[in-house]
Amino acid sequence: MAEVGEIIEGCRLPVLRRNQDNEDEWPLAEILSVKDISGRKLFYVHYIDFNKRLDEWVTQERLDLKKIQFPKKEAKTPTKNGLPGSRPGSPEREVKRKVEVVSPATPVPSETAPASVFPQNGSARRAVAAQPGRKRKSNCLGTDEDSQDSSDGIPSAPRMTGSLVSDRSHDDIVTRMKNIECIELGRHRLKPWYFSPYPQELTTLPVLYLCEFCLKYGRSLKCLQRHLTKCDLRHPPGNEIYRKGTISFFEIDGRKNKSYSQNLCLLAKCFLDHKTLYYDTDPFLFYVMTEYDCKGFHIVGYFSKEKESTEDYNVACILTLPPYQRRGYGKLLIEFSYELSKVEGKTGTPEKPLSDLGLLSYRSYWSQTILEILMGLKSESGERPQITINEISEITSIKKEDVISTLQYLNLINYYKGQYILTLSEDIVDGHERAMLKRLLRIDSKCLHFTPKDWSKRGKW
Repeated sequence: MAEVGEIIEGCRLPVLRRNQDNEDEWPLAEILSVKDISGRKLFYVHYIDFNKRLDEWVTQERLDLKKIQFPKKEAKTPTKNGLPGSRPGSPEREVKRKVEVVSPATPVPSETAPASVFPQNGSARRAVAAQPGRKRKSNCLGTDEDSQDSSDGIPSAPRMTGSLVSDRSHDDIVTRMKNIECIELGRHRLKPWYFSPYPQELTTLPVLYLCEFCLKYGRSLKCLQRHLTKCDLRHPPGNEIYRKGTISFFEIDGRKNKSYSQNLCLLAKCFLDHKTLYYDTDPFLFYVMTEYDCKGFHIVGYFSKEKESTEDYNVACILTLPPYQRRGYGKLLIEFSYELSKVEGKTGTPEKPLSDLGLLSYRSYWSQTILEILMGLKSESGERPQITINEISEITSIKKEDVISTLQYLNLINYYKGQYILTLSEDIVDGHERAMLKRLLRIDSKCLHFTPKDWSKRGKW
């Protein structure tokens, strides 16, 4: 059996952790860092095939030294697609992606061809044209990419777009480890999930204190209290463009409110992986959702978007802060982004890659929105209702590719007597109706006061 002193970065071994059911388990983990505090060794571990937000410091008592795997010695740093990869000695990690290919032998329909209702055992409801031949994820629950990425799910090179930029090559030991222990934001204390490039001197603090209105950070509660006596903000800077009940949205220009925008990105990076901070916020708009009480407008979540997008992106980054997750706010943010696209007269899609939680939220939103349209179709003169993919896209502002991938994801497309149909089984219908009963938060377009700007005619924004 190996000794504790022999454990180095890159070693793999089972580590004890508690799962969601509060049961002990021993998943395989990789040692990313070792530190010594008062003669006691601590090990920073990443659980293989688990999300990085579960990474943590553990004591030697939680390590199974009998099954340790030492890293192989390599002459030089491994590379992947010509870009720097893992550290020397760290086993190369490949992300496995499973795709299900729809048979290309079936003729491809036109996106404008109408489709009709086809009853199946009395339970089918609607039909639309589809587009076989596309690939889709067979299981989207644990992936960061959506089906609109390149064929292998990895862009050929990082794009410098988005207020937080996708950059898989930036995978060194520093950014693989959480560097902030805890953040106090208003009445909430948040445990960061990922690395965020706050100043180095702040990373040793037990708690980082943020002003919940301007998002400036301080090293102590006393610093925060002193700041609050000078800070006049009780809501995000910018224009309030939506209010219904206690929910408001503020539009913030990344050029006019640079400090707030950069601080927002720093906070968001604590909870978004596969992104690297991009300090030039000038080309972006930020839409911050808040909840109002007697003390002010408290940030719930936000999304950013490019002022000019050549690829029809209506969202660059999107985040609901952890205290507000699983309460319907994520879907509300997504619905609001499409409501803006409707006012702009465009179809939109989120920038890829999406986080695992983001992908789940978008899949759910797309599914519910499209099913709502299909189930609302009325037959005319006894004929089956007809609708095209283009029409669904125009009604919802969801990009055609996302409409098609969602129909394929839901397994609704069938080919019958020379035409493409959607068969909605009772299970699909019942599941949709149950989900809509739980969806209490919705955007009311009458409460939106928003005038789109033509940024191409406004010089440098």
